[in-house]
Amino acid sequence: MTGPRATLVLHDGTVFEGYAAGYLPESGVTTGEFVFNTALSGYQEVITDPSYAGQVVAFTYPHIGNYGVTAADEEAGRPWCRGVVVRELSELPSNWRSTGSLESFLREHDVPAIVGVDTRRLTRHLRAHGALPGAFGHGDPAEVAAAARTAVGTDGADFVSLVSTKAPYVRGEGDLHIVAFDYGIKETMVRELARRFRVTVVPASTSAHEVEELGPDGVFLSNGPGDPAALVEEVRVVRDLVGAVPVFGICLGHQLLATALGGTTYKLPFGHHGSNHPVQDLVTGRIEITAQNHNYAVTPGSLSRAVVSHLNLNDGVIEGIAAPEERCFSVQYHPEAGPGPHDARYLFERFEALLRTDTLEVL
Repeated sequence: MTGPRATLVLHDGTVFEGYAAGYLPESGVTTGEFVFNTALSGYQEVITDPSYAGQVVAFTYPHIGNYGVTAADEEAGRPWCRGVVVRELSELPSNWRSTGSLESFLREHDVPAIVGVDTRRLTRHLRAHGALPGAFGHGDPAEVAAAARTAVGTDGADFVSLVSTKAPYVRGEGDLHIVAFDYGIKETMVRELARRFRVTVVPASTSAHEVEELGPDGVFLSNGPGDPAALVEEVRVVRDLVGAVPVFGICLGHQLLATALGGTTYKLPFGHHGSNHPVQDLVTGRIEITAQNHNYAVTPGSLSRAVVSHLNLNDGVIEGIAAPEERCFSVQYHPEAGPGPHDARYLFERFEALLRTDTLEVL
């Protein structure tokens, strides 16, 4: 590694050593909430996923950057994560699609990184103690440690207003029209919707009345970052729309729909971040391998107006809910993938069937 020596310090005082890479901030210190992602590939999609706003992503796969980067793999116009932790960053990317190296991409978008870290040890620590705020950088180790002591996590934080689009835009030309709330929507998600519908993507601050004026056949609630409990106004808007129009939610959208239907949410110890989580459809018994990226989940037993439709087979977390009478459903995982398996893309067809038949066939 050719970068300057760097230090990573978690809020509990645990120290890791490595080398600075990517963007080098003048302060020499970067703070955020540290989480780990277990995907073996798709690092560019992970880094550009707006759901990572406020967080530092540690990759468990030891070799990152080997196939370079390409604009076609970006999930947003820019990365929103605070930084990246890697065991070994490839200096010689090789792929016919590649237009540059991962490190050059990080520098271009002002994303700091620390490499050469014992990511296995870091992952085991986060698994044992939960996602932790902390700091890293090439600055004075004492200053990095001081920043780690005052760093904060995502609890109670609204990052949605930061990452959401500032103005509506339209994609697709289908005969059905849906309004998609951008809480941090991924580009792959927009593409999957635009293949089937005419999609008006709107800011997260859009009111229920403004949605109704657009006359949609359905409403989509996207993924996004931060604590769903902090999004009181967004929940109120969803509550006003439920029953008036069919609704489909993914990830944060799932948590907001569950809250609107009487549920509550809680923070998972270290979240689900990866592309290999087994989820079972409780009706058919079918098991899907899914892509996931979330720190919060719906509290078991808290739903009063919906039923649980899917469960995570690793830890029993609620992965899907449905309220057929109110024509709405949602999943915690990512059926659009990007990266990850495509087992669950049928859910977009389920949404289309709901709009065309006015019947939710999940129970």
